[in-house]
Amino acid sequence: MKDIFEYTGYRQYIADYYAEKKEKTAFTWREFTKKAGFTSSVYLKYISEGQFSLSEDAVERVADAMHLTGQRRKYFREMTQFDHAKTDEAKKDAFNRMLAIANQNKAKIIEGDAFRYFDSWKNPVLRELAPVMPGAKPLALAHACRPKISAAEVSESLNFLVKADLLQKDENDNYVQTDRVVTTGPMGAAAVAIRGMHRQMGEFALEAIEGVQQDKRHFSGITLGITRNAYHEIVEEIASFRKRIIEIATREKDTDEVYRLNVQFFPMTNKSEIKKG
Repeated sequence: MKDIFEYTGYRQYIADYYAEKKEKTAFTWREFTKKAGFTSSVYLKYISEGQFSLSEDAVERVADAMHLTGQRRKYFREMTQFDHAKTDEAKKDAFNRMLAIANQNKAKIIEGDAFRYFDSWKNPVLRELAPVMPGAKPLALAHACRPKISAAEVSESLNFLVKADLLQKDENDNYVQTDRVVTTGPMGAAAVAIRGMHRQMGEFALEAIEGVQQDKRHFSGITLGITRNAYHEIVEEIASFRKRIIEIATREKDTDEVYRLNVQFFPMTNKSEIKKG
């Protein structure tokens, strides 16, 4: 079984713990649940499947049943906090505490780099900007960014990008990209950071309406009445369109400017109220 620091979801950890014990012994959900002090023989099975959530007291009892102590017990606690958090801000706080515990134990959370990358707009912007400004110092890179940023923030971001293998230095000590494109893909914890980045970029888009010359930015939109089937077809079309945009952008090696493309498609009405009407 993987070390607990390789998990970001406590339910999967419980499921894997049970599966490993079951493989080696005649372990049952009834026995597991009884060890944790619960009366229902399938309670922890339902927990692992996401049907119920652990209370604070139950977290400690389950940790006892799995013999978790010290930093691993603390990490398990934070995993439950992350899962149960109601807001993205609370989830980010819990995940950052998980990262801190893992770092203290010289462990690496698989999703940690993805979470950090998408947690700030500075990372994707500097990943594109640094390679096209060879020899530029952090202050020069900071001045090249439209949202205000300090040289210290630039240095912090560049250090992370190199450590995460998203940038590397060539023989002339200039930054180069390890891959041409970074996409979000299916993620768990990182999805919280991605939603935060969408908010940040949405705010920058509003500022660009007045702050950027019209011949240097493009804004357009349409309001549509659609069916659910049409929604899914449009989403597929947007996905294909994004792939074509990436192909165009990566066709040439040179970069004159770093741009952000936001694609937003969301409801402007309340379906349940429309049906009532």
